[in-house]
Amino acid sequence: MPALPPNIAIDLNSDMGEGFGAYRMGDDEAILDSVTSANVACGFHGGDPEIMARTYTLAKAKGVTVGAHPGYPDLWGFGRRDMAFSLGELERLVAYQIGAALAVSTYAGHPIRYVKCHGALGQQTYHSAEIATAVCRAVKAVDPSLVMLSIARGQQDRIAAEMGLITKSEIYADRGYDETGFLVSRKLPGALLKDPVQAAERIVRMVREGAIETTSGAYLPARVESVCVHSDTPGAVEMASQVRTLLEKAGLTLRAFA
Repeated sequence: MPALPPNIAIDLNSDMGEGFGAYRMGDDEAILDSVTSANVACGFHGGDPEIMARTYTLAKAKGVTVGAHPGYPDLWGFGRRDMAFSLGELERLVAYQIGAALAVSTYAGHPIRYVKCHGALGQQTYHSAEIATAVCRAVKAVDPSLVMLSIARGQQDRIAAEMGLITKSEIYADRGYDETGFLVSRKLPGALLKDPVQAAERIVRMVREGAIETTSGAYLPARVESVCVHSDTPGAVEMASQVRTLLEKAGLTLRAFA
């Protein structure tokens, strides 16, 4: 494997604040000890004002940058099912959630710095130029200083840059990649990586190569600026810790991109 250039920095992010009311998803407080950025749900696929404020406050105390994590209005399906909206409706749906995130994070004294779409919406911004454009238009209209965090090699990464937005590209520690460079469907074998050490070792390989490693072992070139560990993946706390430890051992600096 090629040696990493000196002083390379990379971000480690996780989706958080995805409970609702009395229900909780993941051990956010523990994962905040490892990550550098927290993608906080905005109330549609998960989250509510109390959970949002608590998550922003915890992140501030631990020195973790925060971002808005908008998704489809689908609490039942956790935002992981496709939903049909007009492009105008989609713009307003995203703008609404970013507005909530801006307001509550400012109230908590730790304003959001970026936007990362959740679940089915995030995956659609990878494939669909129209949906990616609608999301980027919403962000640009609400606050063009917000950084766009996009799935590596997808439409949103390209379109955000074309629209003059700052864009960063992420890969996933706990998800398998198919031969096109996209995520293996959660319905198929190989979709989820559950062994923390194996997942962390694969991430180091991908960062070294500047590429996505597919389930067949092939490498597809990609910008790798952030690594995501889903907080609801089994063993997420240990996985985030292992990823951070091995990245630092490989000589990288862990630092928020925004």
